[in-house]
Amino acid sequence: MEIQTFVSLVIIGLLAGTLSGFIGIGGGVVMVPALIFALGISQHEAQGLSLTTMLLPIGILAFYNYYKSGQVTNQFILYAAIIAVAFVIGGYFGSRLSLKLNPLLVKFLFGILMLYIGFKMIISGWDYFKK
Repeated sequence: MEIQTFVSLVIIGLLAGTLSGFIGIGGGVVMVPALIFALGISQHEAQGLSLTTMLLPIGILAFYNYYKSGQVTNQFILYAAIIAVAFVIGGYFGSRLSLKLNPLLVKFLFGILMLYIGFKMIISGWDYFKK
């Protein structure tokens, strides 16, 4: 695994964990777009990798379907383990930060992040409609 890939995985895990602890989001909202844009993997691969990261607590059966279809490789299982460790660390610090802030500010920041991510996903999928 290249160092750049490793660093990207750690950053994605820390970001997802921090935002999970901070405003209650992580996997689908943070990890999937981050994996697509940072690593250039497909939507299905990103969804499968996100599910692999949160396998036991959330989606073991959904992961199994992605694994059977070939969307989650053994390499992605290693990626998921790295993200998961960083996610736990980020979740700890994100929750500490969130609890120090006014809940209205946290709600506002959550909304801004959702708008930004939604806009990026819409723009990146726009080519589908150009055909």
